[in-house]
Amino acid sequence: MEEIGQWPDRALSAFEPRTVGETALAVSDRLAATQSMVTSMTILSRVLNLAAEIQQIPAPTYEEARRAEFMRVRFAAEGLEAETDALGNVYARFPGADREARPIVVSAHLDTVFPAETPLTLRRERDRMLGPGIGDNSVALASLLGLVWRLAEQGDRPRGDLWLVANVGEEGLGNLRGMYGVLERFGDLPRAYIVLEGIGLGWVYHRGLGVRRYRIEVETAGGHSWGHRGSPSAVHEIARIITALTEIPLSTKPAVSLNVGVAEGGVSVNTIAPSANALVDLRSEDAAALEELARMVERVCSAARRPGVAVRCKIIGARPAGEIPPEHPLVQAAQAALRGAGVKPHLGIASTDANAPLARGLPAVCLGLTEGGNAHTTHEFILTRPLEKGLRSLTALVLAVAS
Repeated sequence: MEEIGQWPDRALSAFEPRTVGETALAVSDRLAATQSMVTSMTILSRVLNLAAEIQQIPAPTYEEARRAEFMRVRFAAEGLEAETDALGNVYARFPGADREARPIVVSAHLDTVFPAETPLTLRRERDRMLGPGIGDNSVALASLLGLVWRLAEQGDRPRGDLWLVANVGEEGLGNLRGMYGVLERFGDLPRAYIVLEGIGLGWVYHRGLGVRRYRIEVETAGGHSWGHRGSPSAVHEIARIITALTEIPLSTKPAVSLNVGVAEGGVSVNTIAPSANALVDLRSEDAAALEELARMVERVCSAARRPGVAVRCKIIGARPAGEIPPEHPLVQAAQAALRGAGVKPHLGIASTDANAPLARGLPAVCLGLTEGGNAHTTHEFILTRPLEKGLRSLTALVLAVAS
């Protein structure tokens, strides 16, 4: 085990001439380079330590208040104007050089997929941090402060105000409610919306994956398994519906997906089930294809209705599809910032907070900040050293967009 960000003793060699004839200027240049690396590692350590603090605060969707207040206090401690809106979003303003210039919004979501009672055990290893929610999205929240620290250290100020937002409601059935609140506040004023996710360094998500979610409910009279034999069972009916859903042909161009993530119901082994339900997740890169798939699901539900069998098909979640082209200046700037940090960029599509502004035709991208894996599991982890490149590319992107 080793303290994250510990700087090796060999860095001290930069202070000493390497050859007898080496000039003082050459030594000075190496010293400046080493000091820059030390500064980067110091900020990296601070970000990782802050991420560990954030990770220890439970924040299930709709229960983000404690983590939100923690972020508000940390923003205020940096001397930033910080406030919380009615939804629970936290806003902090890093003042730009020109108050009249258009701002930039950089956001990271507060919520996690884990119930409040989940043990939040965190382990630190030499080059990894492991624990539920450390990558999604504790390290991204900490990086909002990391961005402030890097700008301050470099003596840089964006032209317009930089708004840092820790928003609610990104995961699951949060349905992007926090980001919609951000859009309501800023609209089309920002030069860009930059959304941060902890894992996925190198990816520039400029396309929003459309999502539609249903809860299918079945009700019957139920009864005794022998005494009322022949009566419809809600469990049997939901099984037939699920089978019919799996037989829907799925397009590959444009790509769509259908997943039944939860199926439950019944009372006991000798009871004809009076109720059952299933949760269905639909996704597509194309809005029209998603609508067509949704109509097919609703037709399956309609066909399952008959005397003694009530079927309800409720929409419980929706995320709009949207995109900006690869040639957009924001996408190009994001790729250039990654290359400048020594990271090969990749363009992609995902379901993130960026869906909301992208669906309205606003300039937005979602960026991953480091490498990691096992997201949405208790074995989630991040690699610590690549985060330095993520922070460097984020800072470069903000300054490029601001200019």
